Amino acid sequence: MQLTYVFSELGTGLRRNISMTVAVVVTIFVSLTLVGMGLLLNAQADKAEEYWGGKLQITVFLCNENSRGPNCVEGEVTDSQKEQVESVIESHPEVASWYAESKEDAYQKWRRVYRSDDEDQQAVYDSVRPDDMQESYWIQLENPQQYEGVRSAVQGLAGVATVRDLREVLDPIYAAINAMKWGAVGVAGFLVIAAIAQVGNTIRLAAFARRREIGIMRLVGASSLYIQLPFLLEALFAALVGVGLACLTLTGFLWFVVEERLRPNTRIVEWVDWSDGFVAMGAIGLLGLALTVLPTLVLTRRYLKV
Repeated sequence: MQLTYVFSELGTGLRRNISMTVAVVVTIFVSLTLVGMGLLLNAQADKAEEYWGGKLQITVFLCNENSRGPNCVEGEVTDSQKEQVESVIESHPEVASWYAESKEDAYQKWRRVYRSDDEDQQAVYDSVRPDDMQESYWIQLENPQQYEGVRSAVQGLAGVATVRDLREVLDPIYAAINAMKWGAVGVAGFLVIAAIAQVGNTIRLAAFARRREIGIMRLVGASSLYIQLPFLLEALFAALVGVGLACLTLTGFLWFVVEERLRPNTRIVEWVDWSDGFVAMGAIGLLGLALTVLPTLVLTRRYLKV
């Protein structure tokens, strides 16, 4: 096989179809970038759920003298009511561990959090006393995804004022991440189809422009692989350029957005790292090769029958 001819035809094909090649490269670049961003968002959602999943605790606040509610008709929680709540928590299969927080502990925590430079506001804070706080139980779950059982078991007990968990705050965040992830993957899917269509159109135009040469090669007994190879190399070239640009974009995102902005300044969650980026780049590399080389192999069998 004369590789000189193959590379010569590759250069000729790229010059003849430069506009189509650029269009294929741009479409591959944009679609794979969106796929890579979707994969990173998916990894971020998993990390956020894992990070907060281990930290999410159900907090059971007991009644005090100021509590109002159907479970607090007797005012301050009694010892027998606390024993009943503790018995339910201790025996529940979804509970991994728990601890009680006294009024004094809650007061000291409140004092550490609520400090103000405003003298009038600080005077209001100073008027709060430990007896104004609520005793509470902090419950760690066996499976952070399964919390409704514990919540429903304790929230109706006498002496329980409220039951709180952070999912009401975090669920909208998870929903937003998932919406962005599926939005990126959905748009990328349409662009992948467009890239495959453009690859097919490029092959068709290239085969038409070289129909005389292909016919001569058929007459002299050239193999199908020898005839297909320039087209495969053109598709591979477009794929490599598109994948390279997409990987550079993901690298820039990880470096300038995650490493320089988010990670140093925002520690509310564990952020995606370079290992997640390399996985995404590897995935879009394989996808880029598949959506160009495989259609080329299929379509050249049709268009090269001269």
